[in-house]
Amino acid sequence: MNEIICPNCQKAFKIDEAGFADILKQVRDHQFEEEIQSRLHLAEKEKESAVKLAEANVRFSLQEDLAKKDQELVELKAKNDCDLAEHLARKEAEIAKMKSKIENAEIEKKLTVTEALQKIEKERDELAYELKNKENEKQLLANSLKEKFSAELRSKDEIIRFKDEEIALRKDMKLKLSTKMIGETLEQHCETEFNKIRATAFQKAYFEKDNDSRSGSKGDYIYRETDDEGNEIISIMFEMKNEGDETATKKRNEDFIKELDKDRTEKKCEYAVLVTLLEAENELYNGGIVDVSHKYNKMYIIRPQFFIPIITLLRNAALNSMKFKAELNMIKNQNVDITNFEDNINKFKEGFAKNYELASRKFKTAIDEIDKTIDHLQKTKDALLSSENNLRLANNKAEDLTIKKLTRGNPTMTAKFEDLKNDSI
Repeated sequence: MNEIICPNCQKAFKIDEAGFADILKQVRDHQFEEEIQSRLHLAEKEKESAVKLAEANVRFSLQEDLAKKDQELVELKAKNDCDLAEHLARKEAEIAKMKSKIENAEIEKKLTVTEALQKIEKERDELAYELKNKENEKQLLANSLKEKFSAELRSKDEIIRFKDEEIALRKDMKLKLSTKMIGETLEQHCETEFNKIRATAFQKAYFEKDNDSRSGSKGDYIYRETDDEGNEIISIMFEMKNEGDETATKKRNEDFIKELDKDRTEKKCEYAVLVTLLEAENELYNGGIVDVSHKYNKMYIIRPQFFIPIITLLRNAALNSMKFKAELNMIKNQNVDITNFEDNINKFKEGFAKNYELASRKFKTAIDEIDKTIDHLQKTKDALLSSENNLRLANNKAEDLTIKKLTRGNPTMTAKFEDLKNDSI
C-alpha cells in the first residue's frame, strides 16, 4: 500500500499498487501531453514567422522589380512607339509571370497551413481518444474495486452472522445448563422434573410439599422412600430459592442453610438440600454439587440442573448402605469379624467421594470452556466489524478518486477538457 496526500484537502489516504500505478501513468501522460502542446505551439509560431518572412521577401522583390520596371518604362517613353509597344508587351509578360509566382506562393502557403492544421487536428484527436480510453480504464478499475469490496463485505457480513448465531447458541446452551425454566417458578420446575421420571425411577417414593408449619417454619418439599418392608431408605428436606424471591435485598445462599437445617431436624429428614438460583455469578455454586457438611451435617447446595442427580446419588448411596446393613446382620449372625464390614464401608465412602469429585470437576470444566468459546467468538465479531469499517472507508476514497480532481488547477488539462466538450457538442 502507498500513502498519497491530496493536493487540495491535504488529507492522506492509502491506495494499492494497481491504483498507484494508474495514477502515476496519468501524471506521465499529462506531462507528455504538455510537452507535445509546447512543441506544437513553437512549430506553429515558426511556421507563421517563415510564411510572413517569405511574403515580405516576395513583396520586397516585387516592389523592387516594379520600381525597376517603372524606371524602365519612363526611360522607354523616349523611344519610338514600336520599340515601346514591344518593350511594354515584354514587360507585361514579365509582370504576368511575377503575378503567377505570387499566386503560386499564396497557394503554397495555404497548403502548408492546411497540412499543419491537419497534423495538429490529428494529434488532438489521438490525444482525445487516449483520454477517453483513460476514462474507460478508470471506470473499469472503479467497478472492479466496487465489486471486490462488495464481495468482501458480503463475506464479512456472512461470517459475522455465523458468529452471532454461534454466540447465541453458546449462550443458550449455558442458560440451559443453568435452568430450563421458561415462565414457571423454581418449585414448579423441580416438581415437573421429578414427576417426569416418578413412574419409572421413583415408584415407591414420596415427594410432596411440606405443609406442616406447626413449628413456625417449614421447608418446600420432602422426599421419602421406603423398602418393601416399610423401612425408610432415605429422606430429604428440599428448600427452593429463586432470585425473584428476594427483590428488596439480594440474599446469599448461606442465609438459608441454618433455617433449612432446623426444618430438616424437626421433620426428621436425613439429608437437607438447598436448590438455588441465588448468587448466579458465584463459581462455587456454578461448578456442581456443593457439600456444606462442614457446617451442617448431610447438607448440600445445588443448582436446579442437579436436582434429579442429587436425589439419585443420595438414594443409591442409601440403597448401598441398606445393602451393607443387611450384610452386617448376616455377618453378625455368622460370627464374622466386623473389620471387613468397616473396610467395605470405608471403600464405599471413598469411591462415592471420588466419583462425586470427578463429576463436579468435569461439569465445572464444561462451563469454563463454554465461557471461553463465547469470549473468543465475541472478539472475532469485533475484529470483523472493524475490518468492515476500514473496507467501507477505502471504498469511499476509491469512488471519490477522479482524474479531474487529480489534475485540478492545471490550465492545460482544463483547456483539453473544454475542447473535448466543444467537440462533443
